[in-house]
Amino acid sequence: MENNKEVFLITGSSGFIGHALCHHFAAAKREIVGFDKDGPPDPPAPVDCLFCDLTSDESVQKTFHIVRSRYGNKIKAVFHLAAYYSFSGKDSPLYKELTVEGTDRLIRELQSFEVGQFIFSSSMLVHKPNEPGHPLTEESPVAPNWQYPLSKVQTEKLLKEKHGKVPVVILRIAGVYDEVCHSIPIAHQIQRIYEKQLEGHLYSGNTNVRQSFVHVADVVKVYDLVVQKAAELPDLSVFLIGEADAMSYQEIQEEISHQLDGHDWTTFEVPKPIAKAGAWVESTLPLPKKPFIKPWMIDHADDNFELDISKARSALSWEPSHSLRKTLPKMIEGLKLDPRRWYQINKLHPPHPLEVKTGQKQNSNA
Repeated sequence: MENNKEVFLITGSSGFIGHALCHHFAAAKREIVGFDKDGPPDPPAPVDCLFCDLTSDESVQKTFHIVRSRYGNKIKAVFHLAAYYSFSGKDSPLYKELTVEGTDRLIRELQSFEVGQFIFSSSMLVHKPNEPGHPLTEESPVAPNWQYPLSKVQTEKLLKEKHGKVPVVILRIAGVYDEVCHSIPIAHQIQRIYEKQLEGHLYSGNTNVRQSFVHVADVVKVYDLVVQKAAELPDLSVFLIGEADAMSYQEIQEEISHQLDGHDWTTFEVPKPIAKAGAWVESTLPLPKKPFIKPWMIDHADDNFELDISKARSALSWEPSHSLRKTLPKMIEGLKLDPRRWYQINKLHPPHPLEVKTGQKQNSNA
């Protein structure tokens, strides 16, 4: 079958970034095919969502057979977002079976198609943390220090060795957020201060440590630019994607508190052995909700990830148009307007009963 429309294939199409990409490219009158194990996104995006279990050879083969029968042999771009991720700190077979071997299945099946680009969503965390004030570049040492970035490094290596005739672009992306938050670490940081938790005053590292973030709209923009500049890029490209102006942990703490009630917020640096012991005790107690901070996270509390995005600027003409500094007030505004909904969107367990800052309790049926 021949198809006159440009076909874009998106794995993990129901996810945060995948959903945004579906809407963006569908609005540009592209044909969007989503691969997802969890079914269509909610609310549904303008996408032909196909069930695909990337851990299964048979499922991947069958799904590509459907793609060929419906859309032909040409695929403009593949946006590969599907991967395993967990804050538990525990190793999981899914890092290998889904992230690494799932990518192997994809790139193998794609060899029989005409593919313009394969764009892989990697992470800035593949790099060895940098010294403050010395931003990472694409050439900085790669030294993943936990399972998630290790799986990304293994997948990058696989793509370099097996991409064959399919051009590959690797995007090492910073932590992604939007105006509602949708960032697990930032949401928990906001929650601790909003609820005035003791843990919100404690940090098991240097509070001046910085980590880059990037707005989801700027991530969508870089995917668009990569597609536009496909003819100018080599067969294998790597780009760091994030905001060059990374806020420190302390700056984020202070901004959250000021936006919530105009007050300063004191944060104390806690020695790691004490912090790890406390986190271990909390994680083993039969608490109604498990704490977010796990012992393994404390080992990485001093990890600094500032980015030099010169390569993306020069090769892609990409520049972030948003910033975490300017977006944090909007996140807090949404929290104050509807705390219960904000907690729900960010998948947080609300305090019971959840009280707004005026002291009035919200209707328990809301």
